[in-house]
Amino acid sequence: MPIKLKEENLITLGIVIDADKDITARWQAITNKLQNFGYQNIPKIPPETGWIDTQSELPKIGVWLMPDNKLPGMLEDFVTYLIPSEDKLKKKAEAILKEIETEKINLYSLTHHQKAFIHTWLAWQEKPGMPMGQAITAKLLSNNSKIANIFITWLNNLFEN
Repeated sequence: MPIKLKEENLITLGIVIDADKDITARWQAITNKLQNFGYQNIPKIPPETGWIDTQSELPKIGVWLMPDNKLPGMLEDFVTYLIPSEDKLKKKAEAILKEIETEKINLYSLTHHQKAFIHTWLAWQEKPGMPMGQAITAKLLSNNSKIANIFITWLNNLFEN
């Protein structure tokens, strides 16, 4: 993860990164790198609302660990939270993935179950295979979920003047 905090015109930097399997180890790795750049006011665990720090001599910085700053996972876990709860294809996509995993015919690793899930779900939409960002714009995915609102608030707070 190359961080360019020494760029002359850098005012604000937002880091959005997958927590993967071990959120504690990921947070510690980020903390170590940021401390090497001079950031000192870093909490021991990531705040559930994301972390933002402003220091007069250093660029404003924010860190968000996908999916929600408290659970292991990745972007696809976050996007799964954006599927409306009443969606009927959500249960079907999960059932088919569990079926192929039980039969051990899945070609993806179980670590990437959520990636397979979200892309399966997206493949079954009116425009199959729509990218996740476009699915939000097209209102297939809701940006009104609790986690989406927390993430949007973090982004707004990070990039406000």
